[in-house]
Amino acid sequence: MGARPKQPVEWPSGLNPQAFLDYLSVERGAAANTVAAYERDLQRYTAFLTSLGRASLAEVTSEDLEAFVRALRQGFAEFAPLSAASTRRTFAAVSSWHRYLFAAEELRENVAAQVKLAKQPQRLPDVLTVEEVNSLLEAASAPGDANAWRDRALLEFLYGSGARISEAMNLAVDDLDLDSELPLVRLFGKGRKERISLLGSQAKAALEAYLVRVRPGLVEKGKSNGRVFLNTLGKPMSRQTAWAIIQAAAKRAQLSKPVHPHTLRHCFATHLLQGGADVRAVQELLGHASVTTTEIYTNVSKQMLLEVYASAHPRARTVKA
Repeated sequence: MGARPKQPVEWPSGLNPQAFLDYLSVERGAAANTVAAYERDLQRYTAFLTSLGRASLAEVTSEDLEAFVRALRQGFAEFAPLSAASTRRTFAAVSSWHRYLFAAEELRENVAAQVKLAKQPQRLPDVLTVEEVNSLLEAASAPGDANAWRDRALLEFLYGSGARISEAMNLAVDDLDLDSELPLVRLFGKGRKERISLLGSQAKAALEAYLVRVRPGLVEKGKSNGRVFLNTLGKPMSRQTAWAIIQAAAKRAQLSKPVHPHTLRHCFATHLLQGGADVRAVQELLGHASVTTTEIYTNVSKQMLLEVYASAHPRARTVKA
């Protein structure tokens, strides 16, 4: 039996964000999962406004929005409490809706702009050392595993290009240029924004080995849709399969740090900066819209240097009483 079709949301009269959601999907090119997340967030919001007796966004005050933020943290009606991070994400969706209607002159003022959430402490991403990455990549080539060539190619690609896991899963064979002196890859990021990234010699070698030795046999099993990374049935690999591959390699490498699909992207950026790369060049390779997002990796590099210094320098160690 096929999947049951998704039932359309019944929005309260006067509080219908469907035009905004369509704008995100069609004009902004937002991914289906992103639009679905916005829809869920706005369902919370419209339910809360309905409980206050608000019939349209024009009636909403900044005090209402502040009360909504508190309700998100505490939970209300059938909605469970949210973490600080999820609260910020939900409020960002709400703010975007207000901003959209204000820009379209459907609201006289943007009250959401008057509400400022407390800043979250900046959480530095998990990053492996170069040696730990090498161990992880070696562990991807599990002896006797028929998928070892593919798994090694996937991990080498993620570390060599800085691609997001979604970009790797959507990668087409035609997006690779392995014949150039400096191998290139075309990636499609958030909002289908296109960028070109580079690949090192080891990532190139791993990809070529997989494309020649393994992928043709997988293609014969199923419908590949031209994707590079395929599962054992010959179909495009899912994020869940990629996650399992990375977790298995991390377990074999006996890494104590948490490892997830985004870890290799974090390592790509941090190791480039540690090697002297310009932060704006790294921004381009990562596909960040703002250099501020990239600069978090400079903080990671400083933190790692401090840890190395504190543990290795004889005059930095704690003196025992």
